[in-house]
Amino acid sequence: MKVLGIESSCDECAAAVVEDGRTILSNVVSTQIPIHALYKGVVPELASRKHTEWIYAVVKQALDGAGLGPGDIDGVAATSRPGLLGSLLVGLSFAKAFAWARNLPFIAVNHMLAHLYASRLEKAPEAAPCPQAEPPEGWAEPPVPYPFLGLLVSGGHSLICRVDDFDDIAVLGTTIDDAVGEAFDKVSKYYGFGYPGGAAIDRLARNGDPEAFNFPLPNLHKGQHPYDVSYSGLKTAVINQLEQFRRAGGREPLFRQEDVPGPAGGAGAEVKKDEGADIAASFQRTAVEILLRSLFRAAGDTGLRTIVAGGGVAANSCLRERLAARPDLRCVFPPPELCGDNGAMVAGIGYQYLVRGESSPLTVTASARVEGFKRKYP
Repeated sequence: MKVLGIESSCDECAAAVVEDGRTILSNVVSTQIPIHALYKGVVPELASRKHTEWIYAVVKQALDGAGLGPGDIDGVAATSRPGLLGSLLVGLSFAKAFAWARNLPFIAVNHMLAHLYASRLEKAPEAAPCPQAEPPEGWAEPPVPYPFLGLLVSGGHSLICRVDDFDDIAVLGTTIDDAVGEAFDKVSKYYGFGYPGGAAIDRLARNGDPEAFNFPLPNLHKGQHPYDVSYSGLKTAVINQLEQFRRAGGREPLFRQEDVPGPAGGAGAEVKKDEGADIAASFQRTAVEILLRSLFRAAGDTGLRTIVAGGGVAANSCLRERLAARPDLRCVFPPPELCGDNGAMVAGIGYQYLVRGESSPLTVTASARVEGFKRKYP
């Protein structure tokens, strides 16, 4: 079964064709990064307008890349939640129209569950750069058996969950305020590190000292959810209280924090290269530590030794290195190109629903949030 998957939950206009829930025949991602870079963040209205302009061409490119026509598709899947409402509606509406016109089964999917599914995908043999060579790491591993621990980390979500099937997860921990990717973006925007913030900080941190600043970890011991995370305090410390956390013997400060105009004034801090690299490296180390502290606690309490990651922050090199350093755990990551939003993961998980005989009515609509993916702290 060949499934067309469409993803438009944020600023990536994406479509893909996946065969039998496993083999990627094509995967097209048209990014809006150059458009939103001017604003150092996604502008929802611009994002939905660009999706409207691009969606037809992106789907056609995905079909052409797979060597297929509309009549060769057996089912259609599209993201319906969570995400930016206007953006979601564009891809969802196009997918429903495509399915209706061809009388095909249609399924609306949760794209966070699709992120967990991404590591189960592989490229078609002819799509590999050198078919005779060993496939790239992460592209041909057998699917991980259930159950396992899921780590979903992105600009909007930070989830630790028990995964018992492709559509059966129990949320163990989540953020009580900011998501990890949101913290990356806001710190990067404030200091002018670049956009998107996660990739910019990851690059800059390679030349910095991760021990230059001793940023605080959140204390959530009063709650009833020991696997929750929080990033509001870290973000505040990095942006507003930097000098309080500088380690003795570190680089001399290149500016006084009280002299730095804040975001309310329309500008963030300007720092020299070495200083910025130290801030990025120390922030990244702490951000990853917050995640892993809760994740390792969940692994110990549940006894699950396999961890599957997904979402844009799953491409972070520090996170991957820290998890790889735990020989007692099996840690599975999608290839970097499948960590961000893409249509292949949507088509892959869509297949699982369709072969089970499930479909969505064409009256289904989009939802910006999913209940339980974020909680308030008492």
